[in-house]
Amino acid sequence: MRKVVFGINISADGFCGHMDMVADGELHEHFTRLLSTADVILYGRITYQLMVPFWPEIARDQSMSKETNEFARVFDSLEKVVFSSTLKDLEDKNSRLARKSIEEEIHTLKQSPGKDICVGSLSVASQLSECDLIDEYHFAVHPVVVGNGPRLFDSVKLQDRLLLNFIGSQTFRSGVVVLQYKRHA
Repeated sequence: MRKVVFGINISADGFCGHMDMVADGELHEHFTRLLSTADVILYGRITYQLMVPFWPEIARDQSMSKETNEFARVFDSLEKVVFSSTLKDLEDKNSRLARKSIEEEIHTLKQSPGKDICVGSLSVASQLSECDLIDEYHFAVHPVVVGNGPRLFDSVKLQDRLLLNFIGSQTFRSGVVVLQYKRHA
């Protein structure tokens, strides 16, 4: 069965905004590897609109570093499923609006053949975590204290704590540490 994998950049003080993070080649290579294990990525409207059309344009133009261009290419190849009550249609060729509830959509995706399912949005990850539907968490902790911004579980409060099993870590030259966990069985 396909795994649901959530990967996120997070500051040392627990915020998940992208503006103050270290986005170097090593980090892009990491997220390219992670996305390469999947064939679909889930988004809420806000994060989706931050990612598209920016990354598909980089994939077409190949206007950045080698690592960033490869990230863009892999990102652009994925099907994007967007959970939104305000968007009526999407222009990106690889994107579709979810028509089912988040739980129903995940169950349908997990039962269908394919690679892993990535989650790229805090709101979607929070909802999936609340339902215990994320199999792996990948936290890229950046060596920066930002003091504000969005956090995981801002929109949803867990009913109970989530126990995770450590499966590995990786430290980059920039000081970013990626911590990998799987859901406690």
